[in-house]
Amino acid sequence: MNNQGSPDRIIIFDTTLRDGEQSPGATLNVDEKLTIARQLARLRVDVIEAGFPFASSGDFEAVQKIAQNVGTEEGPTICGLARATRQDIQTAAEALKPAFRPRIHTFIATSDIHLKYKLKKSRAEVLEIAPEMVAFAKSFVEDVEFSPEDAGRSDPEFLYQVIERAIAAGATTINIPDTVGYTTPSEFGALIKGIKENVPNIDQAIISVHGHNDLGLAVANFLEAVKNGARQLECTINGIGERAGNAALEELVMALHVRRQYYNPFFGRPAESEEPLTQIDTRQIYKTSRLVSSLTGMLVQPNKAIVGANAFAHESGIHQDGVLKNKLTYEIMDAQSIGLTDNQIVLGKHSGRNAFRTRLRELGFELSEDELNKAFVKFKDLADKKKEITDWDLEAIANDEIQQAPELFRLELVQVSCGDRSSPTATVTVRTPTGEELTDAAIGTGPVDAVYKAINRVVNVPNQLIEFSVQSVTAGIDAIGEVTIRLKYEDRVFSGHAANTDIIVASAHAYLSALNRLYATLHSDSRIHPQAEMAEVAP
Repeated sequence: MNNQGSPDRIIIFDTTLRDGEQSPGATLNVDEKLTIARQLARLRVDVIEAGFPFASSGDFEAVQKIAQNVGTEEGPTICGLARATRQDIQTAAEALKPAFRPRIHTFIATSDIHLKYKLKKSRAEVLEIAPEMVAFAKSFVEDVEFSPEDAGRSDPEFLYQVIERAIAAGATTINIPDTVGYTTPSEFGALIKGIKENVPNIDQAIISVHGHNDLGLAVANFLEAVKNGARQLECTINGIGERAGNAALEELVMALHVRRQYYNPFFGRPAESEEPLTQIDTRQIYKTSRLVSSLTGMLVQPNKAIVGANAFAHESGIHQDGVLKNKLTYEIMDAQSIGLTDNQIVLGKHSGRNAFRTRLRELGFELSEDELNKAFVKFKDLADKKKEITDWDLEAIANDEIQQAPELFRLELVQVSCGDRSSPTATVTVRTPTGEELTDAAIGTGPVDAVYKAINRVVNVPNQLIEFSVQSVTAGIDAIGEVTIRLKYEDRVFSGHAANTDIIVASAHAYLSALNRLYATLHSDSRIHPQAEMAEVAP
């Protein structure tokens, strides 16, 4: 593939671990980020934006670990975000050192509204900073990406100047962000076309696009950009991200896959060409979606395109009749093409530890020895309760183990009493970070409310419960229930997740998981938002 100008396929740049993690409540720890990064590598994304190394010590560690463990010679490019400052760029370069193919992604705003109110800088100053910081990044790595933040609302003539200088300074990818999700497809396509026609050295760099979904147009904008010369798409799994999220990877990839006869001519190919337009292994899409949903605690809406529970379901009798006769009547893609297979029974209560580990590996899970031991205990416990254990059950067990927050507070006992003629009462015993066991009881409007009130009395960490949801993993009265909750403290949101055949127990564990994240954050360094500007912006 040509690495500059106009490559003959689309480069998929995944920013789930950077922009996706900015979703309210979607904070991930280092091990969770590494788990997702490994799955993104199996999905065969081209670039993983692993984080913003200068933001916090945790972000730095996550980027470094991903660079070391996933950024191998056979793996994807590993990218770190950096504002156009020497400190940010140096920190990113240090974190990315272990990667075989490191990339520094640096940015500075170019729209007049950002220059005036956020940067407090003139256009002339930005014209000096951008190429200087690109050149500084180039002194550490060969692969440098530059973004003019809020390009969608920038003056095109000024934008052309900044881009030209960034490329001259060594930028190999120019990313055009619709930072606030403001543009429409025709406008975004025209913006890319204008850059192609008015930046003299644009053939020396790949044009990339990044966009938010505030008006529900991110995917449509990207596809229009592709038609006008964009060859890298910056997206996230399940479309997660700040505010209304980002362009969804699975929607973009499958749109280009299902409609490649339409898009082929824009790549100089015959319309009938069957060659894929991305290198994504589409059979890993559903698995990746489930993993990200579980670890972030952000459930996928049933009617979500491609990966929603209803994406391949047919309720209408007319539709059902047509699908039974020929799937093509109402299905434009095969469910198996995204890795959605029948819910097969794979293990039972007589299955051994090795078979359990092997099946988890086949499902894409690499657990540590300690995680495997704990997961196997949960599996055996479930096997005693359920006659049939499915892949989905195994995924729930593995995800429940992988995504646990640091066990600062540990649930030792939960017991409830409720009924239509009694007050719901809960008793809980919690082990504190100091090792002390505390027991308390509370009355609530229901059993879960009573449990949460009792836990609050013991833990004594201020918070506001803003979301509580329960989802059944499989059908049947003995199904595992997955509980996801969100807590708010000041302006931060923390998610918790747990799975159990007893939803009261799952609810208690999910609540403590979120409280542990909140407690850990209160006792750690605060995280810098990547779009925050500091006094050090001037180089």
